[in-house]
Amino acid sequence: MTASESTTARRRGLTLIATAIAVCGLAWGGWHWLQGRHQQNTDNAYVAGNVVQITPQVGGTVVAIQADDTDFVKAGQLLVKLDAADASVALEQAEAQLAQTVREVRTLFANNSTLQAQVQMRQAELNRSQTELARAQEDSQRRAPLVASGAVSQEEFQHAQAQTNAAKSAVMAAQSAVTAAKEQLNASQTQTEGTSVAQHPSVQRAAAKVREAFLALQRMALLAPTDGHIAKRGVQLGQRVQAGAPLMTLVALNQLWVDANFKESQLQSLRIGQTAVMEADVYGTQVVYHGKVVGLGAGTGAAFALLPAQNATGNWIKVVQRVPVRIAIDAKDLAEHPLRVGLSMDVSVDTQDQSGKMLADAPRSQAGAVTTVFDSQQHAADQRVQRIMATHLGGKTP
Repeated sequence: MTASESTTARRRGLTLIATAIAVCGLAWGGWHWLQGRHQQNTDNAYVAGNVVQITPQVGGTVVAIQADDTDFVKAGQLLVKLDAADASVALEQAEAQLAQTVREVRTLFANNSTLQAQVQMRQAELNRSQTELARAQEDSQRRAPLVASGAVSQEEFQHAQAQTNAAKSAVMAAQSAVTAAKEQLNASQTQTEGTSVAQHPSVQRAAAKVREAFLALQRMALLAPTDGHIAKRGVQLGQRVQAGAPLMTLVALNQLWVDANFKESQLQSLRIGQTAVMEADVYGTQVVYHGKVVGLGAGTGAAFALLPAQNATGNWIKVVQRVPVRIAIDAKDLAEHPLRVGLSMDVSVDTQDQSGKMLADAPRSQAGAVTTVFDSQQHAADQRVQRIMATHLGGKTP
């Protein structure tokens, strides 16, 4: 090959290389303009979820452990059982006190009728005494003009006056008895007026004690508030635990999300509702998760750290801050490829749609998490109280 041909071939090769580079550059530029510039990426992202600590509401001795690490449990399933002997005794005492109180209050209501009858009896005695007084006064008045003529002796007239005075004393005594009976009735009625046996304050106080003791007995059994997997079991058989002491942790692996920590310079284009794709290190690039942005944090991670940075110092060095962005994971993707709390994720958010808000500006319309496991305990306590009251009300409706 001559020198001229070699030069021509080299130029042709360089031209092809330059053309290829130009085409690649144009292709990359087109991709960046159409899509790449709308992507915000970070590998500082981790799986998060609801980590529920199982803690007793009352103290006691552990007599059974029904779940261990890695176990799956359903909502309402028994996890730990405490010794219930003392709680059972306390419940029996509270129930006996409620029964006694119901009967005592029934006696108060019954006394009202007795006292009302006494008032009527005293009033009848007063009426009889007043009649006797009127008759004695009439006798005395008839004898008074006859004393001067001698038709009635002075002794007989004095005897009539003595009977009148005795009748007056009897009337006064009867009036006092009526007043005393009415006061006793009023005093009794102040304890019962405006209420019934079941609604009487003493009965309600005793009923509250029964509910308290019943709930304490129910709380000897620690139930799972939601579905999930057990982790960090620290409780041991025979251990004496106090109220509020952590025994184990329950993680709801079907309710996970991703906390992606974006740099502050990336926040300008992030909006609530934007779509995201994520890859987990545990599965690699073969599995892609889909999700969307549901919220942006109210502050940087450093601001909420246990020991926040003190930047007002002379040797200050600027460090780019990061803000956590919560990304919901598609439930179908999560069911097909389960994740664990704390796993690393690579996140890419498509920021082309700018119609969303940067911060939530309305309160949540419904609760984020709800459990109905413990609702039945209060209902059962109410039923127990109603049953005791019905038994001791003598057939009356409580």
